[in-house]
Amino acid sequence: MKKHLLILTLLVAVFASCSKDKDNFDPAAQAVKDEAAIQAYLQANPNITATKDANGVYYQVITEGNGAAITPTNTLTVNYIGKLLNGSQFDTGAAFTFSMSGNVIPGWKLGLLHAKEDSRILLIIPSALAYGNRSPGAGIPANSVLVFTVDVTDVR
Repeated sequence: MKKHLLILTLLVAVFASCSKDKDNFDPAAQAVKDEAAIQAYLQANPNITATKDANGVYYQVITEGNGAAITPTNTLTVNYIGKLLNGSQFDTGAAFTFSMSGNVIPGWKLGLLHAKEDSRILLIIPSALAYGNRSPGAGIPANSVLVFTVDVTDVR
């Protein structure tokens, strides 16, 4: 009898732990927080005149390139600096080559469509189009809005 009671107790504990909502994340509430944070950032940086596209990515073409327009099927080579809204740099890359259809954050796939080869573009990416409610590692907390300055050096 004790053995059956122990098994039943363990099963209840397992099922109860599976049914718990461990993540009370509210994407709509986070989007509102991101938008407020971006607006505060833009207010604090009046030299940034970024435009919000239909996907929610803010972009500012700093230097208009004369090269090919970027499409979702291109392979790009870029130099970039990634920062948080507080200005702390979390990443930098030189001659980083990737496919627009590959494994980069959605904000890059969407935001870089506003650039051409030889462009410099500023991207302000809401957390939902970056890493969402998870941290990819040290330096980027969960729910972070990301700011990238990207130099597009090659479009293939």
